[in-house]
Amino acid sequence: MSLLSIRDLTLDFRGPDTRPEDAVIRKVGFDIAPAETLALVGESGSGKSVTAMTILRLIDSPPLHVLGGEIEFKGTSILKASQAELRRIRAGEVGVIFQEPLTSLNPLHRIHRQLTEKIVLQRGLGKREALELALFWLNKVGIRNAAQRLQAFPHELSGGERQRVMIAMALVNEPALLIADEPTTALDVTVQAQILELIQRLQDEMKMAVLFITHDLHIVRQIADRVVVMERGEVVERGETRQVFERPEHHYTRKLIESEPHGSPPDIVSDQNILDVNGLRCWYPLKKSLFGKVRSYVKAVDDVSLTIRRGESIGLVGESGSGKSSFGRAVLRLESSEGEIIFDGKRIDSLKGPALKPLRKRIQVIFQDPYGALSPRLTLEEIIREGLEIHETLSPAALADAVTEAMQAVQLDPSWRDRYPHELSGGQRQRVCIARALILKPELLVLDEPTSSLDRTIQQQIIELLQKLQRDFGLSFLFISHDLRVVQAMCHRVFVMRQGKIVEHNNTEALFSNPVEPYTQELIKTAFLGETPLGQPQ
Repeated sequence: MSLLSIRDLTLDFRGPDTRPEDAVIRKVGFDIAPAETLALVGESGSGKSVTAMTILRLIDSPPLHVLGGEIEFKGTSILKASQAELRRIRAGEVGVIFQEPLTSLNPLHRIHRQLTEKIVLQRGLGKREALELALFWLNKVGIRNAAQRLQAFPHELSGGERQRVMIAMALVNEPALLIADEPTTALDVTVQAQILELIQRLQDEMKMAVLFITHDLHIVRQIADRVVVMERGEVVERGETRQVFERPEHHYTRKLIESEPHGSPPDIVSDQNILDVNGLRCWYPLKKSLFGKVRSYVKAVDDVSLTIRRGESIGLVGESGSGKSSFGRAVLRLESSEGEIIFDGKRIDSLKGPALKPLRKRIQVIFQDPYGALSPRLTLEEIIREGLEIHETLSPAALADAVTEAMQAVQLDPSWRDRYPHELSGGQRQRVCIARALILKPELLVLDEPTSSLDRTIQQQIIELLQKLQRDFGLSFLFISHDLRVVQAMCHRVFVMRQGKIVEHNNTEALFSNPVEPYTQELIKTAFLGETPLGQPQ
């Protein structure tokens, strides 16, 4: 007997009179057996999360309208269940892990309150017993210094620790089904591997079923018993994991499988350095004595040196907290630092205020989250031209022409110039960010995790776009990432950071085929679990 059964589920947000064939979700169906792992995969917008959230009726109705179908959990109809039944199922029978734990946890409450609240409501325990159980679960999910962490606020934890707290909250009442909605997307490769191993271990111990929602087929191959593939609101393929990967039947499934990052950067045509960094340090005071004297520091970047040639892509990789982003911000002069930063032959590390303005045009940045990096109040044209208006005095016609040229360069339709960011997909928003940087004709782009929030198919499109722009305009890239697959496709050389220091660097092929440092070996092993990186002997 199935633990969860979905039959011909049809959903829409426009109204109950929508024709079923025009609905957002159309006749979706699948079953999950006890202790089974089912992966629900597809690109953003395919309907994965809407389908999964409807299992617990977590989306308000309206705006969501159920046009047809049935959802049964342990023989109970979810769509006909009373609010009391839903509360019982949500509290103890089904746990949920969301993609972004920082927005899922209450920023105003300490961790112990958020964990014990659920325990008290469901189990009726007293505060002391609930606190002991909360501590037990924090230890069980592998949080170090768990007793101290109970007193922490969510922002005081790392990304991996926050996700472990979310897992503890989801499993504390020992559910029969765990819904994991993109639980590792924002995490670096080593933390991602730890979270996947943790979920699998707890699944084995508790004999629970897992519905794992993801766009990353690399993860699916590792953990799933069966796979359901969704495209534009419909199930297009289903089957045993091995069968789907080895003999995919639908063209969309083949497209997803073939969308792993690939390619190589264009040849470097110059030996001239655009950037020289020598002995860079970013130290932050941690403890001060009674008289204000600093007693210890967080050494985010500690004596780091590297060079970037014109037209070259440098990859800076490492776990979260290794100092990658601090280094990038220091190069951009967004963060104070010590040591030499030489751009195009001139020292810039001592520049401040107005003296930095000419530099801003020549060094641009692209951030990880394209939605957060764009003002929701501005049209695409206003966003793209904003930097140009600051740095140059141009006529309205010249500005419009420059916006058109930048949009065409990133393969965006110039007729979209009056649209707003919320009207675009994640990949399209990232293209807007690139166009905003490109319109200033920079010489160096600092790309801080520019593809980590995107689907694999969109990632590959952005990789190909960046490589084309590099060939066309001779751009240099400082590519900061924890995704070694993307780095391998994008970069000429790779620098590995750990605890603020460079522990290894080499050209990309040599580093991936023959890593020297144990830390680098572990990063590569974790990133390519069970697979062989390109260039590495079979």
